[in-house]
Amino acid sequence: MSSQDASVASSIAGTDIANLYGVIDRDKVYGLNLAVPEDARTVIKPWDERDDTRRFAESGVDDQVVLHIPFTQIVRVKSVLLKLGRGEVAPRRLRIYANRPTIVDFADAETIRPQLDLSLLEGEPGVIEYPLRVAAFTSVTSLSLFFSESVGEEVSRVYYVGFKGDMRSPQREANSKLEVPAQNAAEAPLVDKVAEKRAGQQTTAR
Repeated sequence: MSSQDASVASSIAGTDIANLYGVIDRDKVYGLNLAVPEDARTVIKPWDERDDTRRFAESGVDDQVVLHIPFTQIVRVKSVLLKLGRGEVAPRRLRIYANRPTIVDFADAETIRPQLDLSLLEGEPGVIEYPLRVAAFTSVTSLSLFFSESVGEEVSRVYYVGFKGDMRSPQREANSKLEVPAQNAAEAPLVDKVAEKRAGQQTTAR
């Protein structure tokens, strides 16, 4: 394990920010426009399987894919971890919607304002961490990830999807009715030009 990987593992194992794999409701994960619908669940992997390229999800008709990922409890999501296809199958855009279980087609995804609209890094072999605006992802029960605009404009491929954050305590869950729902927390989309900020090493989660 490299020092960088060790740093990643140490960060994820921390008490304040944890890998949220254990609270993803994997049986209810589904995707839209996948070549194999069941493959939506294969990208939800434990951290130690993040580099496994034998299992992936790939788009069907075109390069657009929506992955809907529910959680078993209320969580605060601080970053999304992605390992994506490279070359022609690398998606370049990701829109993230919080608490939108009714997104059932691409017309919805195109018309509903996302909490986050970001440009994805291209050509990276490992897992990339994309920080989220925490205020928009404070009380999350599900996330919908809309990948599009692949390099080859025909197919998008996803190998790994993970999240870092923390679980809400029972007391905070009881008080969650007083908080603004995640889908209303952002009045305008946030375009996070990660590629423009990448002056140094931002190739894996830190």
